[in-house]
Order: sequence, then C-alpha cells, then structure tokens
Amino acid sequence: MPPPTDSSQPRLAAGCRWGNIADDPAILFPEGMIRVQGTGQAILALCDGTRTVAEIGKILTAKYAGVDPAKVRRDVSKFLEDLQARRIIDY
Repeated sequence: MPPPTDSSQPRLAAGCRWGNIADDPAILFPEGMIRVQGTGQAILALCDGTRTVAEIGKILTAKYAGVDPAKVRRDVSKFLEDLQARRIIDY
C-alpha cells in the first residue's frame, strides 16, 4: 500500500474505535486490538479525518521541541502506512 501523502487525511478505519484495556488506551478492531502509548497515541489522537499528514507533523514537531521536522514526517508516514496495512487507518 502506498504511503500517505502530505495532503492525506488519516482517520480510523470502519469498525475501529478507541477503547481501554486494563485502563490503557487501545484501538479496538474486528481482528483484535493494539495498545497505544506515547507518540503513537499522540499521532492516532490527531487522525480525525480532517487534519492532513502535514498538519499532524507540524503539531507533533511543535509538541516535541527540538525534533527534526523531516524525521517526524517520515516517522508519522511509516506509522500510518503500517496501520493502513493492518486496516486500522484509512487515508
């Protein structure tokens, strides 16, 4: 599957939703669940279908001062591409 572009607007895929497993945030999907913490949670919280990948990168770059914006963009893109392959994110 192709990586997201800067203008892609990621969102949870149909059938996926936020939940909690033992008080930890998780994404529940038909085949199972994944726990989300740290940066992954920050990325997924911004995937509402209205923000673009470029906007998500800018928000995270501002949140985590001192990080390389190009690295943030690559990391966000790879994370979203992996979740799309698992049918957790659409963009």
